[in-house]
This record gives sequence, structure tokens and C-alpha cells, in this order.
Amino acid sequence: LAHELRRNSIPFQLQHPQPVRYKDVTLDCGYRIDLLVEGSIILELKSVEKLKGIHEAQLLTYMKLAGIPTGLLINFNVTRLKDGLRRFVL
Repeated sequence: LAHELRRNSIPFQLQHPQPVRYKDVTLDCGYRIDLLVEGSIILELKSVEKLKGIHEAQLLTYMKLAGIPTGLLINFNVTRLKDGLRRFVL
């Protein structure tokens, strides 16, 4: 996926660190966004038997912390990729 984004000159960041801000304190909790595309969409990548609620919660948390309203949860462990795509909007 990163290769295709690079080939198409779409700016992205891999494993983008996402700190937690509380009042005047910034905490590095080890959160890492899998792919941040053009600073406006978060891609959370999985390869699991079935997507679960914890995967959705992870993506929604990243979206809220980053202030980015759109995210995609992508499971690559499916026969057809479109069956492994879930779009979220805050």
C-alpha cells in the first residue's frame, strides 16, 4: 500500500506517532498511526480472521486524538479486499 501511494505521489507517513494531550501536558503513550495519508485520513491496517470492536475502538481513538474526522479500517486477511474495508467518520 505504501508503495502504491509513493508511486502515485500521494504524501503519507508510516507509523506516525500520536501523543495524548491532557491540559498542558503532552504524553507519549506509544500510539502509532499505521498510515496517515495527506494529513487528512487515517488508515489502520490489520490482517486478522475477523475485525472486532477493539479494532474499531483503536481507529476511533486515533481519529479523536489527531482531530482527523475520517478513517479506514482495512483487513487484508479476506478473499476480496472490499470485504475487509470499513470507513469511519466522526
